[in-house]
Amino acid sequence: MKTKQLLLGDEAFALGALFSGLSGAYAYPGTPSTEIMEYVQKHPLTKERGIHSHWSSNEKTAMEEALGMSYCGKRAITSMKHVGMNVAADAFVNSAMTGANGGLLVAAADDPSMHSSQNEQDSRFYADFAMIPVIEPSNQQEAYDAAKEGFEMSEQYRIPVMIRFVTRLSHSRSIVETETEAAVENELHYPENAGQWVLMPAVSKIRNRKLIENYSLLEKISENSVFNRYEEGPDKRIGIIASGIAYNYLNEAFNGEIPFPVLKIGCYPLPRKLIERLYHETDSLLILEEGQPFVESRIRGYYPSEKPVMGKLTGEVVRDGELSPDVVKNTFKKIVPDCNDKNEVVKGIPSIVTRRPPALCQGCGHRDVYGALNEALESYSSPKVFGDIGCYTLGFLKPFNAIDTCVDMGASITMAKGAADAGQHPAVAIIGDSTFTHSGMTGLLDAINEDSRITVIISDNLTTGMTGGQDSQGTGKLEDIILGLGADPAHVRTIDSLPKNHDEMVRLFKEEIDHAGLSVIVSRRECIQTLRRRK
Repeated sequence: MKTKQLLLGDEAFALGALFSGLSGAYAYPGTPSTEIMEYVQKHPLTKERGIHSHWSSNEKTAMEEALGMSYCGKRAITSMKHVGMNVAADAFVNSAMTGANGGLLVAAADDPSMHSSQNEQDSRFYADFAMIPVIEPSNQQEAYDAAKEGFEMSEQYRIPVMIRFVTRLSHSRSIVETETEAAVENELHYPENAGQWVLMPAVSKIRNRKLIENYSLLEKISENSVFNRYEEGPDKRIGIIASGIAYNYLNEAFNGEIPFPVLKIGCYPLPRKLIERLYHETDSLLILEEGQPFVESRIRGYYPSEKPVMGKLTGEVVRDGELSPDVVKNTFKKIVPDCNDKNEVVKGIPSIVTRRPPALCQGCGHRDVYGALNEALESYSSPKVFGDIGCYTLGFLKPFNAIDTCVDMGASITMAKGAADAGQHPAVAIIGDSTFTHSGMTGLLDAINEDSRITVIISDNLTTGMTGGQDSQGTGKLEDIILGLGADPAHVRTIDSLPKNHDEMVRLFKEEIDHAGLSVIVSRRECIQTLRRRK
């Protein structure tokens, strides 16, 4: 029996996984992937079956925990944003070598246009590098279907499968046809060849040959995947390859009446035979893909300089930012001006619309930390504040202009240490509680071991605030963690970041900045948003 539901792309995938016999979900919150885990957590089936759905400390631990569940024969998903793939990369790449036992899906949500990210990296490159297959849904229904298809592919070929999302798919809603009953979970069972999971060189050499052999098989399977489809068109001047959500944009640009042959791609490795058919039946190729020119670069490798191949690398398609129906229309206006476009091309955001940058919430404790820190640093000639990833990164903007760097999760402490090693003083690191337990602890251990002359401020709002208020692994434990790592108790200080404590915060910051060694200050105040919800 089927029913219909209105779902986000993230939610559709999560529901598809639940109805496909999911036993465990592992994730660290990161836009635009957060809603996958949140949907699993809130679904009645999770409580009924005892499905694992707790947040992990970071993406690497989430990947490894999901791999452990797969080892025991059960179906697991791990979800993260694209830069989280950098953190999980060690385990992700090696999971192709160990293989999977129970179905294992890695949902990577990319963020073209960098709505809430440091870069526009494309997770398909990770999967290609690791020789792991990818399913790239073009709409919410395919996101739902990808879970079942992905689990079956993972278990049939004994390999993890990446499910690639982009922001617009993750965060837009559509009607999805779903089952009404969930499949049963897998029974506990172990790999037939347990030795393949021990990646010593002798084992890895055998596994690497097997991985290459299986990848050739997956290329053939891709030719018949339900996510790859060849569509005829009368105008052979251009053959279009559209992957993922770009296929939806193409259809919208032409109101579903595309005059050119189209190859829709939603499953990788690339379907070489279908590509060759399109190539030989048309005069040129146009590649439409959300993200970096992954497909385009491979097409160029297949057919060097024989026919025109247009896309992001040649400038016909914009290289940065998101695609959209209007971007696609503009592309066709450039390359085939006589193309029958039934819709007027939108030329951009009207000048009357003003972009409003994000800002720290009124009542946010980070505001008081920055206000006190700025005042404390006024008496120093060249202070440097090394920032990190979180709500508090907004301290870079007016009116605070309080941080000098922000690179990746946990980099505040290690960059401050490196600056201090170079002779910089003051060198201040500011990091949030969730980011600290994600990847700041090891950097702090470096600083402790050398008693580096840096001041680390952990702005603790008792949650993972930037992504909506998920649990923070360090809540109630930060001081114990810091002391357990070996920090000098005399220079581990705690203060409530309240307006009434402003003068005391300024005095404390200056006192620890002047200390000729490592100091750690935990400045604590509950996130105003989670406080409101709790009240």
